[in-house]
Amino acid sequence: MSASFAVAFGGGGARGLAHIHVIEALDELGIRPVVIAGSSIGAIMGAAMAAGMSGREIHDYAHGILARHSEVASRMWRARPGTLSEMVEAGIKVSQFNIERILRAFLPEQIPESFEKLAIPLAVTATDYFGHELAVFREGELLSALAASAAIPAVFAPVRRDGRLLIDGGIYNPVPFDLLENTADFVIAVDVVGVPTENGNGKLGAVDVMFGATQIMMQSIIAGKLEHSQPDILLRPPVSRFRSLDFLKVDAVLAETAPIKDELKHAVEALLRGNQRRSNA
Repeated sequence: MSASFAVAFGGGGARGLAHIHVIEALDELGIRPVVIAGSSIGAIMGAAMAAGMSGREIHDYAHGILARHSEVASRMWRARPGTLSEMVEAGIKVSQFNIERILRAFLPEQIPESFEKLAIPLAVTATDYFGHELAVFREGELLSALAASAAIPAVFAPVRRDGRLLIDGGIYNPVPFDLLENTADFVIAVDVVGVPTENGNGKLGAVDVMFGATQIMMQSIIAGKLEHSQPDILLRPPVSRFRSLDFLKVDAVLAETAPIKDELKHAVEALLRGNQRRSNA
């Protein structure tokens, strides 16, 4: 009997482009997860996979948009407030973009409007700001769940859903492998949070410090979770030199993190060999 796998894709902004390699490797291994969990960019990548897109399709789609600055600019223009009243309602806060509009402009059409239309069950995390707890979505409307999960504080406005004010799922659960306990024979977790690194000029702006502090906080959360339970495979691609919003550096991110494909393949093969030996014992 073949082993089953569940996959947790972590949050990390543009660093999560590395998830594409993981999805491609799973495709090449012939592994279709029985369930997926995702936070922030991991929720978006997980939704694409759960919708039936292959790693190659996701790769081509992301590269086709993000490697062309004019295409990114065009889609951002489409994501602008539609009316003056929408701008006034938002307080004309240029520092807080509407993440739902942006996702609508950028997501591939293969991603459906509801969880129920996905080919693979998906759990999407968000942080309930006033409830001070994790929010997990597994059913109903999909776009607002993805938007809430990716609503990076100070960059994107919070998302309202089901009477709750929601922000980035990575704030509370950066790599949600714990949501996959007892769902499959093996759990794969992908951590793309990274850590702050020196930029060479010795200068740090306020935004850099804010995002770096968030990385440290998230790594502390992950370390605490790992003390209680661990996924069967934990992948940490080399993403620390990239910033959360470095989406236009898609080529550099994908080139730097390409070795993660072979790392995952070797890890899966080792797991399956060990599983086979136990079955034969």
